[in-house]
Amino acid sequence: MRGTFMKPPKKRRVVYLIPNLLTTGNLFSGLASVLFVFDGNYGAAAIAILVAIVFDVLDGTSARLMKSTSDFGLQYDSLGDVVSFGVAPGLLMYTWALSTPKMLGAAVMFAFVACGALRLARHNVAFVACGALRLARHNVLATTGGEGKPFTGLPIPGAAGVIATLVIFDQHVMPLGESVKPILGIVLTLSLAFLMVSTFRYRSLKELKTQEHHHFNYLVYAVLILMAVLAYPQAMLFVVFAAYALSGVLEQGWKFVAEMMGKKPEEKVTSDGLHK
Repeated sequence: MRGTFMKPPKKRRVVYLIPNLLTTGNLFSGLASVLFVFDGNYGAAAIAILVAIVFDVLDGTSARLMKSTSDFGLQYDSLGDVVSFGVAPGLLMYTWALSTPKMLGAAVMFAFVACGALRLARHNVAFVACGALRLARHNVLATTGGEGKPFTGLPIPGAAGVIATLVIFDQHVMPLGESVKPILGIVLTLSLAFLMVSTFRYRSLKELKTQEHHHFNYLVYAVLILMAVLAYPQAMLFVVFAAYALSGVLEQGWKFVAEMMGKKPEEKVTSDGLHK
C-alpha cells in the first residue's frame, strides 16, 4: 500500500547530504589538480591536492559526528580518493619528475595509482566485512576500542600529501636539479606505493579517544606542530607528511628491535655437555 512507505525526515536527508557534498569537494579538487598539471602549473596542482585532503578529513569527520555513515558514502568517498589521491598525484609526479624516462616513468606512475586503488579496495573489503559490527557500532566499538585501531598500510591521502608537499618544497624552499628529480621521483613514488599496500601500522587520530591520559601531551605536540607549519608552511608541510609516511616503518623497526633485544639467546648443549 502507498501509505505504508514513509520518506525519511528532511532533517535526516540533510545529515546524509553534508558528508557527500564534502566528498564532492574532494573530487572537484582532484580534478582541478589534474587540469593544473595539464597547464603546467605544478604549484597550484599540489595545493589542490592538499585542499582535497582537507575535504577528505572533513567528510569522514562529519559522517561520524552526524552518525550518517553508509555504504554509498564509503564507495563514493573511495572513488573520489582514487582521482584526488591516486590519479592526480601520480600525474603530477610524472609530469614534474618522471617524464624524461617516459616508459619507466609511466610504469612508476601506474604502480602508484594501482597500489593506491588496492589500498582503498582492501580498506573497503575490511569495512564491509565488519557490517555486523556496524549495526551495533555505538555499543560494541565503544567498549572494544574498534574505532581506535590503526590503519594497515599508509593511507592514500598521506602518500598524496608527500608528493604534493615535495613539489611545493621544490618550488619555494630548495629547487631540485633536473638530474635529481627523476631518481628521487622513482625512489619516492615506488616507496610510497609499497607503503600503501604494506602491513605496517599507521596511527589514526581516532586512537586519541582510547588514550585519554595522554590528551594534554598530544595537545602540546599539536600546538607546536601547528606553530611550525604556520611559520614556514612550504617546508614544514613536507616534513610533517614525510614524518608520517616514515612513522609506520620506524615503529615496526622499533618493535622488531625490542623483540630481538627482549629475547634471551637460546643455550645449545653440545655433545660434551658444555653450553654455547
